[in-house]
Amino acid sequence: MQTLLALGLPMPAAPTEDPLNQEPGIAQEITAIISTKQHPYLMLSNFENRTEDIESLYKMSNHQLLWLGNRNTEKNITDGLNLLAKAADHGLNPKNYDIETLQRNRQIALLLKPDSYKELALYDTALSISLLRYLHDLHYGRINPQGINFNLKLREKKLLDLPALIKNSLAQNTLAKLPLSVEPQLKQYPKLKQALASYRQLAANTPRLKLDIKKTLLPGDAHPQIGELRRFLIAVGDLPEDKTVISTEKPSHLPKDKTAISTKIVPIYTDAIVTGVKSFQKRHGLTADGHIGKGTVAMLNEPLSQRVIQIELAMERLRWLPELNTGTSIIVNIPAFQLWAFDSIAQTDANIVNMKVVVGKALKHQTPVLMAEMHYIDFMPYWNVPSSITKKEILPKLLKNNNYLNQENMELVAVNRNTETPTALNRETLNMLQQGKLRIRQRPGGKNALGRIKFIFPNKEDVYLHDTPANALFSQSRRDFSHGCVRVANPQKLAEFVLKNQDDWNPETIQLAMNTPKNRRVLLKEPIPVLFFYTTAFFDQFDNLEFYPDIYGHDAVLLKALSKANDLPDQSLFFSSNTAQEALIK
Repeated sequence: MQTLLALGLPMPAAPTEDPLNQEPGIAQEITAIISTKQHPYLMLSNFENRTEDIESLYKMSNHQLLWLGNRNTEKNITDGLNLLAKAADHGLNPKNYDIETLQRNRQIALLLKPDSYKELALYDTALSISLLRYLHDLHYGRINPQGINFNLKLREKKLLDLPALIKNSLAQNTLAKLPLSVEPQLKQYPKLKQALASYRQLAANTPRLKLDIKKTLLPGDAHPQIGELRRFLIAVGDLPEDKTVISTEKPSHLPKDKTAISTKIVPIYTDAIVTGVKSFQKRHGLTADGHIGKGTVAMLNEPLSQRVIQIELAMERLRWLPELNTGTSIIVNIPAFQLWAFDSIAQTDANIVNMKVVVGKALKHQTPVLMAEMHYIDFMPYWNVPSSITKKEILPKLLKNNNYLNQENMELVAVNRNTETPTALNRETLNMLQQGKLRIRQRPGGKNALGRIKFIFPNKEDVYLHDTPANALFSQSRRDFSHGCVRVANPQKLAEFVLKNQDDWNPETIQLAMNTPKNRRVLLKEPIPVLFFYTTAFFDQFDNLEFYPDIYGHDAVLLKALSKANDLPDQSLFFSSNTAQEALIK
């Protein structure tokens, strides 16, 4: 911790009744501080990435004091410090904005003499830099998502003028409202902010559950920790208090040691508590059957502080999203194994199109985070087998069984997709396939891996949404089985959503196209934004806060990145800079 002497502040002087006369000495000191891009008061002394904003802010006041030396000085500084102190409400760390240093030296700064130009300038600029950092982090996030392989679009231009917002808020005495103008405007964000406060309180006041269950606990079983389970479910909102009466009736499933159960009263796992467990299971990505096995026990026993972290990371990820259009859009949350299709991103009712999806395998074929635009769909599509799948999976089978392609309704075609006349399989063409001079595609039909429809939004990862003949996988609670593309549980419903504003398309014509053997491409009149996102805390359309396993380990990667966070350079956020693409990897 820096001491008062280290900060270079003088001993308190008697306050003046009149506002400080701002003189050229102040302007010189402020200009000098900005030019060095270093501030001795701040833990992160280098503010190079905030220099443009801080220069713009003080230019609006002719490089005079913003916080000190006016009639509202004390109130404005108090309001500014209160904003920084409440950064935790948004999942941000107040220490990153030097709140302790600024609070500790507030009174000294208020008592400075009018001619203490350097000390006045140092405190004034320290508060301004800290507030700019806070607002920048709140709006854009603390790290560049591209650096952790979240391939989200850059913003086209800067829509938010942080210096002007601060200056106007000071003039209008509305500093307390600044965060509302800066935080993400998506409906998810205020809900997560409220949930963060609730779960912090729960984590602080709710005893950690430590269920010890030897075998799967079924409805009607007896267990000595049922009371603890009940209290926990009430605390997290999965069980109403009016359904918490503990039953000690004779259990329907007696253990082998029947004398043990007869000599003391053991609570029963009743239907009311089963209902609460099912709610908990559904909200945590588990099969909601009410059976308490290893997976459910692990989730119940996980500390609530982990849920706090998940909410904080979810809020950070929302800050990365550029301003989204309010029109039609499709969002896939990868660890939720869910797709939502919105008529408007602001839509919150329960009638949103929602369905289960299968995503890429966690270890080998992860589905990428991306933003793209859907331009067309293919009915009865061909599947152009990726070369990696050809080499690793199909060629070994083909070498053992030269009839494999016919059995799987596949064919050899030229690598050049403008020439797709099928080629017969023989020794020569097999060699060409091994050399990458030919490729394999699967014809439309019942065995086609893409099913009866493919939704295409061009992207460098070459992934898409599609139907699948492997419908049994949708009954699994964890659904990472694909090679990276996303399989949808109800392709016709999604097609109806995508084509509802297209001439000549309705549920009947869509069903016909999905059952006609011929391949057919339909261009969309208006492209539809598609977002493949990754967040392990998310409010569904019924306003239930759901948590999901971190199947790809992205939460751990983000936590590590945040521990090393620095000021985020603006050139990494916008297309406007020629160096934007270079900044993406920094």
